[in-house]
Amino acid sequence: MIKNIFYMLEPKLVTFFKKYSYSKSDFFKDVLAGLSVSIVALPLAMAIAIASNLPPERGIFTAIVAGFFISLLGGSRFQIGGPTAAFIVTVAMVNMRHGYDGLVLATLMAGVILIIMAFVRAGELIKFIPYPVIVGFTSGIALLILFSQLKDFFGLSITNMPPDFINKLILYGQNLHLFNPYAVGVSVVSIAIIFFMQTKYPSIPGPIVVVVLSALVVYLFHLPVETIGSRFGGIPSMLPSPSFPVLSFEKIRAVFPDAVTIAVLAAIESLLSAVVADGMTETKHKSNTELFGQGVANIFSVIFGGLPATGAIARTATNIKAGAISPISGISHAVWLLLFMIFLSSLIVKVPLAALSGILIVIAWNMSEIKHIKSIMKAPRSDRAVLFITFALTVLVDLNFAIQTGISLAAILFINTMMKTTKIRAYDEEEETDDPDAITKKIVPEGVEVYEIQGPLFFGIAESLVDTLTTMEVTPKVFILRLRLVPMVDAAGLHAIETVHDRLQHKGSTLILSGVNKSVNKYIQKTKLNHMIGEHNICDHIDKALARATKIINGLN
Repeated sequence: MIKNIFYMLEPKLVTFFKKYSYSKSDFFKDVLAGLSVSIVALPLAMAIAIASNLPPERGIFTAIVAGFFISLLGGSRFQIGGPTAAFIVTVAMVNMRHGYDGLVLATLMAGVILIIMAFVRAGELIKFIPYPVIVGFTSGIALLILFSQLKDFFGLSITNMPPDFINKLILYGQNLHLFNPYAVGVSVVSIAIIFFMQTKYPSIPGPIVVVVLSALVVYLFHLPVETIGSRFGGIPSMLPSPSFPVLSFEKIRAVFPDAVTIAVLAAIESLLSAVVADGMTETKHKSNTELFGQGVANIFSVIFGGLPATGAIARTATNIKAGAISPISGISHAVWLLLFMIFLSSLIVKVPLAALSGILIVIAWNMSEIKHIKSIMKAPRSDRAVLFITFALTVLVDLNFAIQTGISLAAILFINTMMKTTKIRAYDEEEETDDPDAITKKIVPEGVEVYEIQGPLFFGIAESLVDTLTTMEVTPKVFILRLRLVPMVDAAGLHAIETVHDRLQHKGSTLILSGVNKSVNKYIQKTKLNHMIGEHNICDHIDKALARATKIINGLN
């Protein structure tokens, strides 16, 4: 068993070197790919940290430390990890409520949760989160990111920003006339440059072009635009010493819901990114290994002064397009970022915040899922309801509540759909069919009633089954319940069969089960329902059930 666990959690880096030969030219390709990704990651890491109401260096720490461990221990060959825009709203809220120490504790707990998820093989379960829920909270986060950046986009001098969407919107409306035209100009041009580079020169990272050009223009022309240096001061040129938060039961209890949110977000984002990478490269990631790597990475990220981290889809795609061969590219991306921080920290502080806001607004647009929202609008009404409710709750309440409500609503609507697909029909309601076992082609003795269940026998249909079979005006002498089209049964379904048996017996009638498959019969045996009904009244075919019913009618019990 231990051997299986180690194999399940074996990093993709180890798996790769076991399977492939790795040459010096491959190493140089990985190093160059890592350089390309680091150039993209540097401005994004700073922008995400600032948008989370934290100093920009915390984003760089995250990209270095978490990026290193995600590539070292993760389950995707090309995954690039670091701070992502999806965490901005959650990180800002946790930091506001509990301070940075509370954020560190929540992220540490999230890391442990991710490791536990890996050990219990929860990687495969993430795919069961409904698609409209993912699109709903992702587009909701995108809108919140957009509004969080309007302060720097317009250069507004607002010291205390309210956390909730409505009050933030009101405050913007009250202060919009105080906008800084230079900041607006830098932001608009930054957005235009990014879209221009994406269209005309997609191989050149637009964000790094924006950062360099905007810093030069603001510095050379002395534009009155706030920069990283003017707001935050200098950036350290080395990683901080490891530190741990003060632990207390009250603090753990207070941040636990946030820890769950961070863990779920990290799991969803990283596995989505890994799936995207698989589609681009025709490879296969190891989902549980990826969760393990994400857990370790998040723990070390905050120990070294960082933020929550996960797989970054855009940076992973950049890594692949840059010619990456192995997870060494992700490790080298972390090393390059460390070198940038050591040698370029004095230049990084010249970057204007308006340019970073422009970068994040583009990210918000890319996250908005407009194309996927349009496709869901053509889906059933229930999917549209889940999408809009999840979106609205993400924007107006909080992400944790939105995900819980979205999943719960999707589950309830799915159960309702399953209830409608499961049918309970009498034999005289059957249509003509080529099925040789159709009850219309059998001789049913007088005093025998035959009903058939088509679909899973679960809690959603249990009450309907009891009502249908026990509220007849005339109770038959024998009641045959056909289960040949029942693929599964749950505890409520078994209890419903027991209730039907008891009520029919009380009225002097006998229940016979027909067409019971091995899966259903296993649970009938486990719950001792076979002793109550009688083994001779549980048949594997309708002919045997009818023969048994004939004996009962004729008094040959």
